[in-house]
Amino acid sequence: MVTIELRTFIAAPPERVFDLSRSIDLHRLSMAHSREEVVAGRTSGLMGLGETVTWRARHLGVRQRLTVRISGYERPRWFRDELVRGVFATMVHDHHFGPVDGGTEMRDVFRFGAPAGPLGRLIETLLLERYMTRLLEDRNAAIKAAAEGDSWRKLLRSNE
Repeated sequence: MVTIELRTFIAAPPERVFDLSRSIDLHRLSMAHSREEVVAGRTSGLMGLGETVTWRARHLGVRQRLTVRISGYERPRWFRDELVRGVFATMVHDHHFGPVDGGTEMRDVFRFGAPAGPLGRLIETLLLERYMTRLLEDRNAAIKAAAEGDSWRKLLRSNE
């Protein structure tokens, strides 16, 4: 199993960053390069405790479906999404939000395991860890841009 931990400073309050981090619409925008689309579950707005979303996308040249559920939630400090169904043997993503001077420290702890035993562990090390880190960094950059700019208003207004 691989663990990726990222920290991102965002000049915005934790509540805003928390809400943007669970926005289906922002996720879709941040993953436009893989043409991710929602095919089941919550289709727009903000994910809440117990809700699921199923994404269809192309990653590493492979078309796949991934269903995740929000399995833990403590606004505005933390939430967890976990794999329900998909290509990974396991996947758990903890999102932490802490107030700091001038904004929020967003911390991701992303754990995943590939299927196929020893071969899967080799693929994790050689390919997937770097690929998943880049995806998370791109997503975090989109959250940061939205939270520090004006687009957060539109993204969160639809959920009032």
